[in-house]
Amino acid sequence: MKIAFLTSGGNAPCLNSSIGRLLFHFSKVDNEVLAVGYLNGFSGLLKGNRINLPTKFSSDEIDIFYNLGGSLIGNSRVKLTNIDDCLKKSLINDGQIPLEIAADQLIEDKIDVLFTIGGDDTNTTAKDLQNYINSKNVDITVIGIPKTIDNDIFPIKRSLGAHTAASVGAKFFKNIVNENFMGERHLIVHEVMGRNSGWLTAFTANMYYNERYQSNINLPDTFNKRRFDIHGIYVPERKLDINNEIDRLASVIKEVKCLNLFVCEGAFLNEISEDIKESGQSLQKDAFGHIKLDSINPAKWFSQLIAKTINFDRILIQKSGYFARSAAPNDDDLKYTFKICDFAFKNALESNSGVIGEDERTGELSCIDFNEIRGDKGLDVNSKWFLDLVDRIEK
Repeated sequence: MKIAFLTSGGNAPCLNSSIGRLLFHFSKVDNEVLAVGYLNGFSGLLKGNRINLPTKFSSDEIDIFYNLGGSLIGNSRVKLTNIDDCLKKSLINDGQIPLEIAADQLIEDKIDVLFTIGGDDTNTTAKDLQNYINSKNVDITVIGIPKTIDNDIFPIKRSLGAHTAASVGAKFFKNIVNENFMGERHLIVHEVMGRNSGWLTAFTANMYYNERYQSNINLPDTFNKRRFDIHGIYVPERKLDINNEIDRLASVIKEVKCLNLFVCEGAFLNEISEDIKESGQSLQKDAFGHIKLDSINPAKWFSQLIAKTINFDRILIQKSGYFARSAAPNDDDLKYTFKICDFAFKNALESNSGVIGEDERTGELSCIDFNEIRGDKGLDVNSKWFLDLVDRIEK
């Protein structure tokens, strides 16, 4: 048997640990298992760039995979059905079809099972590849492992790496919040990753309160403990009257002498897009048609907007995204990764293609048909935990 891995999209705390867990299982099957990793995701598959992966480990050697963030085989953002983008990136030649090139590479490499570890874009691309393979009557099993710190894959209940990213983001803010004593009227804007889902922003804020906040808040009454609070949270799913919100924030800073805000990088997207269009500029988009969020800067946009009304003597914008998504998985996420990968291994042996995850529609751990997978599952702003969080922030 020959297995292959590719990791695609952004980093997440579960990538190396997923590869390690699956390699560990296959190392126990027999001595005939071979493994390769395609370098930099679907880009490596198209170019035939791959490395051989070990299939025999000591306990210490396998632990290296579990305790290391990021992906040792690298990532990229490539959509196999976007021929123009593949041409632009020199991944194919004129007249070639990316899906055909990718399928032919798997056939040439004699791959029996391909594991695609990524988010909704990765797994919808894996869907296109699997459908193409099926149309050619080729016997290759394709299994998706759902990772994204946004936790926005439908119908996946929980994506690998998301809880770790939220916990690390909370730790990041626990340090950053101490900066608000550096000015008399200080604004801290913490921008958190998330395109169309505010889940990570909200869950990071929730973890800050539940896990980090209480440890350093036993201060004498002489000090205003609200300086450590979050005073505003902004996610794409929640409608906001910006003028009313600025009035509320003006009242808060009058009392607290600082503002600590959590902004999802996908928040205010419509407003910012309109501003960009009015300025005569065009929106930058990636291969999947998504607006490139690093060209938008919602934290900067919102801080400049409220600074027109509220006077600050210092504005600090901090982004925890790369710090959080490159972390090693915490114990809870590692345990959950084992659960998902153990089930993925079982399905690989049974030649079942699909995405492995807890199906929120049934509550069962399942091998979900690729064709049922889609992205941009939003944060449920009516869930009790989120409403409690908002009530605590805006009290």
